[in-house]
Order: sequence, then C-alpha cells, then structure tokens
Amino acid sequence: MILRLLVAACLALSASTLPAAAEQLPVSPAAVDSAVVFPATVSQGALVIGKVPPGSEVRYGDRILRVSGYGSVVFGVGRDETGPLRLDIVRPDGAAERVAVTVTPRDWPVEHVNGVPPRTVNPPAAIAERIKREQAKVTAARLRDDPRPDFAQAFQWPVQGRISGRFGNGRVYNGQPGSGHSGMDIAAPSGTPVRAPAAGVITFAAPDLYLTGGTLLLDHGFGISSNFLHLSRIDVEDGDRVEQGQVIAAVGATGRATGPHLHWGMNWFDVRVDPLLVLERGK
Repeated sequence: MILRLLVAACLALSASTLPAAAEQLPVSPAAVDSAVVFPATVSQGALVIGKVPPGSEVRYGDRILRVSGYGSVVFGVGRDETGPLRLDIVRPDGAAERVAVTVTPRDWPVEHVNGVPPRTVNPPAAIAERIKREQAKVTAARLRDDPRPDFAQAFQWPVQGRISGRFGNGRVYNGQPGSGHSGMDIAAPSGTPVRAPAAGVITFAAPDLYLTGGTLLLDHGFGISSNFLHLSRIDVEDGDRVEQGQVIAAVGATGRATGPHLHWGMNWFDVRVDPLLVLERGK
C-alpha cells in the first residue's frame, strides 16, 4: 500500500513539471524565418506574395525573384496561365525545395465596345509606327526592379465608381476583335482626382499617347507597377515619390475612349495582373 502511494506521488510530481501543450509554447523566430509559405491555389491574373527564409534564392520559370530582408517574394500569374506553377527554392544553407501552386481558370466574357474613334482601331501606317514607339517606352518602364516593398501595402481604389470594364475580358472594338482587356475600367466624371492606390515612384508620365492618352506608370517595387490611362490631367512627374492616397492625376477620356473613365492596369514586369484581385487580397 505504501509503495502504491509513493508511485502515485512521483507520477503526480512528474506531471506537474511537464511543459504546457505544444500549441501553447511560443514559436521561435528561427522557426518562422525558416518557413516556406505559398498559397496552394491561385487564380489566373493573381498577384502572389510568398515567404521564404531570408537570403534564399527563388527561381520561377526563367526569372530569379527578388527576396526582401523579411523573406517576402512576389510574382504575377498571367491571364492565360494554366499551371501548375513551380518555384525552386535554395535556402541559405544550400538545401533545395520545390513548391507547386495550382492555377484556377477563369471565364473571360466578351465585351463589345462601340463608338470608338475608327482611327484608333485601324490606324494608318505612320500612326502604327508612333504607337509602336510609344508602347516600347511604356514596356521599358515596366522592367524596373527596385528593392522597395511598396507592393506589400493593402491597395486602395484610385477612384470610386462603377466597374465598366473588367480585366481579361475579350474586347471587340466597333465590331473588330481585339486582345483581352489589360486592366480594370472605373467609370467616373472627367476631372475626378486619381489617388495612388499604394506608395511608389513615378516611372513614366506622358500627356498624349495615341491609344492611351494621358498615361502614368507608378512603380511599387519588385517589378510591380500600376498604370493609369486616358487621364485628363497629370499632377506628378517622372521620378517623383508618391504616397498612398496622394492625388496624382485626374480622370479623362483621352486616347481610345468612348467616355470618361479611369483605366487602372497592373503588371509584374511584362505579366499583366488583375487590380481587382489585388484589392481583394488586401481585405
């Protein structure tokens, strides 16, 4: 009997000195820094933000992704991407890892846009050369790869209004098929202030491009940029640093437009992404 009591007492003492359940123990910073985190599934047109150990090398396709000091990486998923996406990660200690991300397809309805100036649908040869030169300048501005993590902000609407054109939808201009819509159109009165949806640096500003009229590019770092088209006024200059919510331009109907609206497009380098998905990610 005495022996049983001694055993019971020892067991009780041992139990009282055991640590709390594992889920109640604090997670060490080293464990967090060593994590590799990417979403299992993304949509076509998504902007994807992942996490790797700081100092890792991350390769996606033929690109080596920039890694922030916190281990953040970002890339865009194209409108027609089918996946799966594969990211090859080499940790600072040399250990290799591969992550696969499934791509969810989307439906792309066709939008008919009538009343567009015919000269912007079938431009003459001389004008076609002008368009090519102008678009080359815009494309070059999108190649910028600054180490600023402005893209990590929760993006805000640049203007409030009805969505009059959605990213990715097929476009037919005056009965003639065009390419998928490269951004999101927001209907608003001419002169409505356009505010920066996130902080960044202006990398391109032109008041009168042939197709896009008043045009601005705002770089958010890591290859992420916003473009604003058909502007009636531009309030910033190439090289300006702007903060989220700052007025940068005004809505207009310049270039190939049938009425006042803001075209807001987003890119990861040459890959177009859906601004609406970026807004929803920040909720």
